[in-house]
Amino acid sequence: MKIAILGGGHGCYAAAADLAQAGHEVRLWRRDAAALQPVIDSGSIILKDADGSRAVPIALASAEVGAVLRGARLIVIASPAIAQHDIAQAIAPHLADGQVVFLPPGTFGSFVMAQQVRATGNRADVLWAETGTLPYLARKHGEREVNVTVRAVRLPTGVYPAKRADEALAVIRQAYPSVHGCGDALSGALMNAGPIIHPPLVVMNAAPLQHFERWDIHNEGTQPAVRAVTDRLDAERIAVREALGYGAPHYPLADHYRNDQWMYGDAHKKLVKSGDWRERIDLHAHRYVTEDIELGLALLASLARAAGVDAPLAHGLLAIAGGFLGRDLRRAPRTLEALGLVGEDATLAALQQRLRDGN
Repeated sequence: MKIAILGGGHGCYAAAADLAQAGHEVRLWRRDAAALQPVIDSGSIILKDADGSRAVPIALASAEVGAVLRGARLIVIASPAIAQHDIAQAIAPHLADGQVVFLPPGTFGSFVMAQQVRATGNRADVLWAETGTLPYLARKHGEREVNVTVRAVRLPTGVYPAKRADEALAVIRQAYPSVHGCGDALSGALMNAGPIIHPPLVVMNAAPLQHFERWDIHNEGTQPAVRAVTDRLDAERIAVREALGYGAPHYPLADHYRNDQWMYGDAHKKLVKSGDWRERIDLHAHRYVTEDIELGLALLASLARAAGVDAPLAHGLLAIAGGFLGRDLRRAPRTLEALGLVGEDATLAALQQRLRDGN
């Protein structure tokens, strides 16, 4: 299958190498041509995992997005949600009938990007989907080298429009067999683990993150008090899912720590052992804040408000993060209020019908 990978981060390089190794015709786009040049020059990405290190040839690496998208059946955007607006603008002139866009994860980007592309005048018959996490726990180790610690074994995926989920999932499964349907795009967004695991880790580790040059929030930063907050925040997420009528499995985040039933299987010990997550986290610029708090957690809090679900931890963590960021996050860009999806003439029921049927 012809697959376009859009972005230059850890997940994008992991996806490009992994899917090319699996036999797909992979094209990689990155808008930073200079940073992409090592891949262009070599025609490959170095993939490291439990099987060792090897160079995996890539069919095309280019800073020309039209060339990468042309003829692609599946488009994988494994980039942070904060990049989705710019990516949508870049791809809008090039999307064509029959393509499937997959965001792992999406933070409701499957719906938001679809509306943005449509607003440009592109009426191509494109299906959009998002899942709850990246298909890989991965970190880049060099200009064209990526280390994959774990691959996801379960990828609950929501589709927009939901009435055509079977079509989209059939395409995505050719690349990721672990994908399974979980309903509409909002259900897919509410599977996103980032806004649950990262806000407590960042907020409750704020002092050591600012004090130490590098700090592993998944090792020293994951103590019983933090885990207790994470579990209760996740209970609020599940309560919102249930209030909106989304059924199990909800993939409780506690399974990430205690057994092999979560999206990555039994991964937490491998994540810590790798050492790749002992890093510098800027409380104003890191994606755990800009993506998982300002977008993802704010979306969860707004959904709780709209659904009448008591969510003190979602609101409290959001308020504290807003305190050190210096702004009110209650109307952050991905809240229902900011998106115009709730109000006098907008209801959750109307939104869910729109998610099912499309525009």
